Amino acid sequence: MKLLEARLKNSHNLFFAGDDHEGSKHSSQSAFLEFLGMVKVPYMGCANNYVVSMGDQLEAITIGDPRYAKDKLNDPLPLAQLKRAIAKRKEIANKHLVVLEGNHCAKLWHFGNLAEELANGLGCAFGTYTCKLSIKDGWGRLMYKVFATHGSGTIRSVADDPIRREANMRLSLKRKMMHKAGDCAVMVMGHSHRLMVTPPQHSLYLTDDGERIRQHYTGYEQNAPYIHPDARWYGNSGSFCRLYVEGESGYAERAGYDPMELGFLILRVRDKKIVGLDPIYLGV
Repeated sequence: MKLLEARLKNSHNLFFAGDDHEGSKHSSQSAFLEFLGMVKVPYMGCANNYVVSMGDQLEAITIGDPRYAKDKLNDPLPLAQLKRAIAKRKEIANKHLVVLEGNHCAKLWHFGNLAEELANGLGCAFGTYTCKLSIKDGWGRLMYKVFATHGSGTIRSVADDPIRREANMRLSLKRKMMHKAGDCAVMVMGHSHRLMVTPPQHSLYLTDDGERIRQHYTGYEQNAPYIHPDARWYGNSGSFCRLYVEGESGYAERAGYDPMELGFLILRVRDKKIVGLDPIYLGV
């Protein structure tokens, strides 16, 4: 865990992207190029774009790993993957605020900290596996805080109805993070490869002033010392990794995982206020 801060423009876009698994045949280079292109141009009328890299940027699976298989014999070695990961991000290196470590790189700790080397190569902060990022304005005043972690486990539902299945997974995402921090308006994890957002929920309540009944909605300031779990934004940051590749049998396929949309998240902040957390769906 690291406590970090960044001073950003009052209006900005914060890209949460990870799980591209550089070096794997299942990593979609075309999808990653779409991501690079979006970082370099204005999004929804704002050109102040920044990146939080959510971990598992490298495949980093060696021959002693139980996930290793014969289809990986021609994959580049982890150090070569690291060089490629730095090279393909060079043109947006100055947009990166932090690089997180994922479980793939963490398994190679005895060879060195590959995720930290990636952060050093991009000239940004290394956030370990989890960080809290305080976003401040140019005067150093807090706008909001982000809890970002690579995460663990899966987000699934066995419900047959798609409405119930979606609701179950959104709730599962919220439950995974809601107790990890009390002062973060935005809580994002990677790892599961699912692209999903659970927005704040506001409930109606009534008061009176002695003469009239008035209606209000629950809510918290986004920079409050404590933000109710129902008033936060939760996100799962997706991936750039395909389930199937012609002629290959990946470990996700062998594990029986379902296909998921490729993509990433963009947090929209306008005039210091969080206005949306958008899932961006990409082609394969």
